[in-house]
Amino acid sequence: MKISLLQQMYKDVLAGIPLARESHHYSSLINLCVEQPPEGDESCHQEHLPPTAGGTGSHQDTDISDVVPATDDLSNSFANMSSTFCPREVMLLQLTLIKMMVAKAESQEIEVHVRQKYCEIFVLLLKEAKTDSKLIHLLRCDDQLLSHMASQSLASLVYFQLKEEDALNVPWLNFSLNSLLGFPGGARVADCLWTLAALLKETLKDALVPRAGVLKKLLAPLDAVLEGFYNAILLHHFDSHYYTSPYSEATTNLISFIDLLEVLLASRIELEIPLRCQRILFLKVSYVLNLISSSIPYIIKKKSILLLKKCVLYKFREDAKSRSLFLETSSVCEDMLALSNAVLQVVNLTWLNQIPLGGKSSYFGSSEAAPGDDSQGGSDQTVIRALSLVVLKALEFKIHNSATEAEIKGDFESSMSQLLKFWRSHVKLSPQSQPVVHPCEWLSLVFMEQDDDMWEAAKALLLIYLKIDRLRCDAADNLSQKEEESWKLLVHAGGYNPHCIFLFFLEKMAFDSTVLLDFLISSETCFLEYLVRYLKLLGKEWPQFVDVCNHFDTRHSTFHPVCSVNPPHQGKQSFVTGESLQNAACEAEPQTRMFLSPSHNCPVFTAQQGDNEAAEWNQSDSLTGTDSASLLGSLQSLVNYDSSEDSEVESDGKECLVNTKQLPSNNEGEVRRRETGCSCRDDDQNQLTSEVSPLKGSCTSSCWTRMASSDNTAPVRVMLYKSTKCLGELQEAVSRLQRRNLFPYNPSALLKLLSHIEKMSNSMNPQ
Repeated sequence: MKISLLQQMYKDVLAGIPLARESHHYSSLINLCVEQPPEGDESCHQEHLPPTAGGTGSHQDTDISDVVPATDDLSNSFANMSSTFCPREVMLLQLTLIKMMVAKAESQEIEVHVRQKYCEIFVLLLKEAKTDSKLIHLLRCDDQLLSHMASQSLASLVYFQLKEEDALNVPWLNFSLNSLLGFPGGARVADCLWTLAALLKETLKDALVPRAGVLKKLLAPLDAVLEGFYNAILLHHFDSHYYTSPYSEATTNLISFIDLLEVLLASRIELEIPLRCQRILFLKVSYVLNLISSSIPYIIKKKSILLLKKCVLYKFREDAKSRSLFLETSSVCEDMLALSNAVLQVVNLTWLNQIPLGGKSSYFGSSEAAPGDDSQGGSDQTVIRALSLVVLKALEFKIHNSATEAEIKGDFESSMSQLLKFWRSHVKLSPQSQPVVHPCEWLSLVFMEQDDDMWEAAKALLLIYLKIDRLRCDAADNLSQKEEESWKLLVHAGGYNPHCIFLFFLEKMAFDSTVLLDFLISSETCFLEYLVRYLKLLGKEWPQFVDVCNHFDTRHSTFHPVCSVNPPHQGKQSFVTGESLQNAACEAEPQTRMFLSPSHNCPVFTAQQGDNEAAEWNQSDSLTGTDSASLLGSLQSLVNYDSSEDSEVESDGKECLVNTKQLPSNNEGEVRRRETGCSCRDDDQNQLTSEVSPLKGSCTSSCWTRMASSDNTAPVRVMLYKSTKCLGELQEAVSRLQRRNLFPYNPSALLKLLSHIEKMSNSMNPQ
């Protein structure tokens, strides 16, 4: 009889229909039948719980977040329940009803008298039925599904009571204090942490309440206790047998606490003066750093590293305003400086090399890789990027708050050296590729697969360069030529020359301006901020930029090109042939917002090791056509920026397959062009004879078009031409969108900078 009444109540609540009978009737329907243990017994054994259909509690309900269906998905299943359901399933329906009714009572879409009825039922549940105490008891049960549902329902009731009565639920508060203070004696605390995290999440997503006041009421009584618990759980001996399994109770406690720390950080921006528990991760980050380098299960390491990444990027929530709001909160500078100092201290002590990153990856439905999958042979690239960003952002913040060059020089050089060693050890290169020979290329290789991380890293190194250069110039009014040369070598050897980094990124993007345009339009990256800062620097350091471009060309001129052009009246040009090269380009599928796989055998300049590191650019092995994996086809932009009205002018590109064809030259000679999945512009074919028409969207960084001259003529400025042409195309695209009012913000300042670069480029005498 009870199940049929519960089913009808469920249907009415789901549809928002007013409950016709008195409140006592409905409170008795959803009153949990839980046999509580004697006073003081905090354990929850199976004999106190309703049995499942098989007569025992289900201990196999793992991965609770995936097991519990969404509320909308329950409408048919609960409404059509059989009356033969066991007591456990009845209890699950009661817990679902409690959570659903709380959500309906807080919804402004439900009629006022219906919500008032729900409030009366909740008062009866809390004051007479002691439902909060029963839910706390259910938290400790072995049935993970019941425990999870009890946690969610308890959080909903406690939050509802806090909003309606402006008072904390006393049984929940006592339970939380006892659980946290009793650790590690009362080893199980995950259920307490789940409930507190759920309460904080309820508060953060409620736009109708003064969040600051609610958060203070929730966290103030627990503030000191949470700091003590932070010390207790993170000072454990993580090499003990309690942490050997990712499914152990100790591991579950730790994972739950890391999740709670993330919510605490997200709630920090709501308070003008954050509580101690919201700052503790910054002030005592060394505990987490020790945790990461210990032998705990890999899942905990990864969650901890990603949490640190959110700290240094100020990205604790999904909304765009959270980052700026965090920077406005009190003591943020002090906290970030404490975190940065702790991170750099351990990095200089080879902490990065102590982190084991070769653990097994997780797979769908299994922990084993599929046959033939060799992905386990490499390190987790997501974790490598996160660790790298933590170090780079820590360096950026530390240097930003330093007053003299002497304060930062030693630490910065040491940290960058450790980071470069870390990249060499863990970034997996293809078997056919040649070793990376210039430190500035590592940044593009590490971050190329993740847009937002890539530009955060590039921006960090750019700001570091600008600050060190300014401090260097302030320290000496007139720098000698020798000091300038030494500075250039140091910047190259440290891997943070901004011009090198920018050119390597352009190379791996195949100089495709539409990719840059995608980044400018996207709100998910800091590319706009990076580009504006870099273009300002480029205007001041144009000679240095040209010099770097020339070094690129010097290196590339020693290699046989994949895409090449014979000028008129020249001898025959040798070509890289081989069906494997053509097949690789033909079979490559276009990717959306995916960059080309880095061509590690691309010709770049070499940084000599020793005291004169980065002083010479010398030749490495010749490029061969056997590395078919480095050719992935042309880029496909997310957005088609050509419009119908300008199609004749702007859509003059020709999409072509991999082929070799004869094209007549102006002097009736023959120009032989190898087109590797590139988008070739017709107007490029009639450029100055001393320049080579670049292939827009060329295949890889090793796919260069250049003059193959048989005499000793000066090399053409291919890199300078390609890079400035890419920026010119970006300027045209942004201007076109601005004229049509299609650009998402005012790009006037950006266009002014791009125009200045165009003037400097045009003023140069082409060679």
